[in-house]
Parts: sequence; C-alpha cells; structure tokens
Amino acid sequence: MSGLTKGSSASGLTESEAKEFHSIFVSSFIIFTVIAIIAHILVWQWRPWLPGVNGYSTSLLDGVQFVKSFLV
Repeated sequence: MSGLTKGSSASGLTESEAKEFHSIFVSSFIIFTVIAIIAHILVWQWRPWLPGVNGYSTSLLDGVQFVKSFLV
C-alpha cells in the first residue's frame, strides 16, 4: 500500500496548505527574477558582455580618462 490516507498528499500538506505554499513560492520566485534582471541590466551598463571591435581595452581607457577628468 502507498501509506496515504484519504485527503492527504505525498508531501503531507493539505490542499489549502499546498496552495498557500505555492503562492509564496511563486511570489518569491518572481521577486528573485526581477532582482536578477535588474542586476543583469546594471552589469551590462557597467561592462557589456560583448566587447567592441577593440575589445575591452578601449572601454577601460575611456573609464580611466573619465575618472581623471574629475580629479584634475
């Protein structure tokens, strides 16, 4: 026999508990996904994953010159 009683599930949760857990899981997954998307956009703005023709060297030199303009 499976050991399950009438009205129980394999997880041991009732239907209302399972629905509550599911809603919490879905909402936390959506929040995590939104945070991950925002983080990826910010990193892309900082340093694109696909460099230009000259590679990352040009973008690094531009960044150094930009900082120097504030220091002078």
